[in-house]
Amino acid sequence: MKLVVGLGNPGRKYEATRHNAGFWWIERLARAAHGEFRHEARFHGDVAKVATPGGELWLLKPATFMNQSGRAVAALAGFYKLAPGQLLIVHDELDLPPGTVRLKKGGGTGGHNGLNDIAAQLGTKDFWRLRIGIGHPRNQTATEQEVLDYVLHKPGAVDHAAIDDAISRGLEVWPLISEDKLEAAMLRLHTKPEKS
Repeated sequence: MKLVVGLGNPGRKYEATRHNAGFWWIERLARAAHGEFRHEARFHGDVAKVATPGGELWLLKPATFMNQSGRAVAALAGFYKLAPGQLLIVHDELDLPPGTVRLKKGGGTGGHNGLNDIAAQLGTKDFWRLRIGIGHPRNQTATEQEVLDYVLHKPGAVDHAAIDDAISRGLEVWPLISEDKLEAAMLRLHTKPEKS
């Protein structure tokens, strides 16, 4: 893994909203790795460089809005000649309940505008995703506007605690991901712990 991108919307208005779960995760990773974000205009976002056992790693928070996340990802990936399989995109996921976190490579985007734009800009969906569950508004038949309102609002206390727990579990498997032990990371994330 050479580039990890946390998705979200820039600005104080959005920082506590569900759609910014990817930002929350990558900010915690940067703190743990002693990385400091700096704005890089040529990459359309905030960038940090950290050392890992596998070499240097770029962390990116696009400063474009969610719908144009691909501009930042393609700029940095193109500049450093990174393959899609070397990218991990961390994002909020409507189709998973709060408290759930999943790792996968490729596949559909589930209508996520940030992922759609990244796939369009890269010309492929064949990149890794760390999906942080935020739940769905009321039911699966919610209108597009209801979904938009939901992702652009703060989660309640119970959901926030669950999302925070999912972020923590995603960070726990980061050492495996960074060492390209992705199957082991998936096994740990996707296996329910046995009740004692």
